[in-house]
Amino acid sequence: MTSRISPLLTDRSQLLDALGRIEQVDLVVIGGGATGLGVAVDASARGLSVVLLESHDFAKGTSSRATKLVHGGVRYLAQGNISLVREALHERTTLLRNAPHLAAPLGFVMPSYKCWETPFYGIGLKAYDTLAGQDGLGATRFLAKRAAETALPGIRTQGLKGGVMYWDGQFDDARLALALARTAAANSALLVNYCPVTRLIYQDNKVAGVVCEDAETGEKYTIHAKCVVNATGVWVDDVRKMDATQQNQSATPMVSPSQGVHLVVDREFLPSEHALLVPKTADGRVLFAVPWLGKVILGTTDTPRPDLAREPDAYEHEIEFILSEAANYLAKAPTRADVRSVWVGLRPLVKPVGNTNSTKKISREHTIMSSDSGLVTVTGGKWTTYRAMAQDVLDHCVSQKVLPPLKPSVTKQLRLVGAPTDGAVRNLSQISDLKAYGSEASWVQSLPGAEKEILPGLTEAMVRFAVRYEYARTVEDVLARRSRWLFLDSEQAKAAAETVADILREEGVEAPRLPEFLALCSQYQCL
Repeated sequence: MTSRISPLLTDRSQLLDALGRIEQVDLVVIGGGATGLGVAVDASARGLSVVLLESHDFAKGTSSRATKLVHGGVRYLAQGNISLVREALHERTTLLRNAPHLAAPLGFVMPSYKCWETPFYGIGLKAYDTLAGQDGLGATRFLAKRAAETALPGIRTQGLKGGVMYWDGQFDDARLALALARTAAANSALLVNYCPVTRLIYQDNKVAGVVCEDAETGEKYTIHAKCVVNATGVWVDDVRKMDATQQNQSATPMVSPSQGVHLVVDREFLPSEHALLVPKTADGRVLFAVPWLGKVILGTTDTPRPDLAREPDAYEHEIEFILSEAANYLAKAPTRADVRSVWVGLRPLVKPVGNTNSTKKISREHTIMSSDSGLVTVTGGKWTTYRAMAQDVLDHCVSQKVLPPLKPSVTKQLRLVGAPTDGAVRNLSQISDLKAYGSEASWVQSLPGAEKEILPGLTEAMVRFAVRYEYARTVEDVLARRSRWLFLDSEQAKAAAETVADILREEGVEAPRLPEFLALCSQYQCL
């Protein structure tokens, strides 16, 4: 069993010492994205001994690159997937309640440029309200032209007939991942980033643990476990192949990756507290313009991506497509020169039976399966339903008898680390500030450099907090995920990088990987 690891003890040497002392745990989770972290929280909250291992940083992959929406899925409603929408709407409410410092309601306006659009889409969104029931965040409203203009300053008014306004939510995905990691740690789970699993170990042809390696020192650790869960997102097939190869078998790939591109522009293009939703673009997708942390996110695309690059590039046609579609709806059309950051997320869509070249219609629901060796793999799904996915994974582990019967899940009522108790709701359309830390804001302020701002909303104290208590090891960790500046403005992030690197060194991080981050900033620019 693991010894209790305090959320205050996230010094890397202490974590690795604890990892080296462990011989046997109930559960090893491979992957520190939304799903893996959700499993770690649920399992540790039920009293299981848990180790989670992440090859890079927590939420380094898909889980920090969402469109920042906590939603039931209007598009899934149009596809007739009622059960997925109903579950997501319920989970939306749970997430907003348990992490009000990181997730909040957001109004969406769907403008109408044809007379039939307002009643047509309005009826569908009224059905969305009905499915939400008591989990609804606000009633759908039909807007006249003037009301639509007021709700969306910056919208193209020529030909505008009116619109429909409905409610969903938005969140800070990477910081939610950190809150999950620290919540699991508060429940005695041991989580280590930059520690990839290099080999599975077996007993009687069943998975019985893992071998992992500290990416910074090369030291190896062997962890025995009753159950191993593969929650590595779009990379689940790599772990499945590892399992199959060690068992002299083969594994048919189960993931069909799709990439979503996002462009970030200044708030002047949509100076609104509400988001813009275009229900049907030229390729049949939904387009969003979402106010987020003082900027506006434009996106997204849905393009098959056969390779699994850690930092995938946007295709030129995707950038042009988003800019072209945005120009149809914004009074001031953004150009490439206006784009402050470009980032791409890979979706782990589960392959359908038969061949397809399109990813738009592939299920967004999650899939859980076990191999002959007992390795449990979970993939698919979306951030909004991470908690339900985690609960399903543990139910599956029990049904497969790789875990004993468990106590009921308590995560519906489990408030995450930092959740304020005063009922305050954060406005995520504004520049990030101390409110992102919730009840821990005063703790952050007590650290050296609280009055020294590096970038708007980012102080030296926040960088120190990231290293001491939020597992940060590199400049990228701080400027991409503990704060979100790489995603908001790559040039600004680049300008702050050296200052952040100096603070990391002061905090005992020997290799903050500054050159790698500077190169990454260039990749996030729309050249």
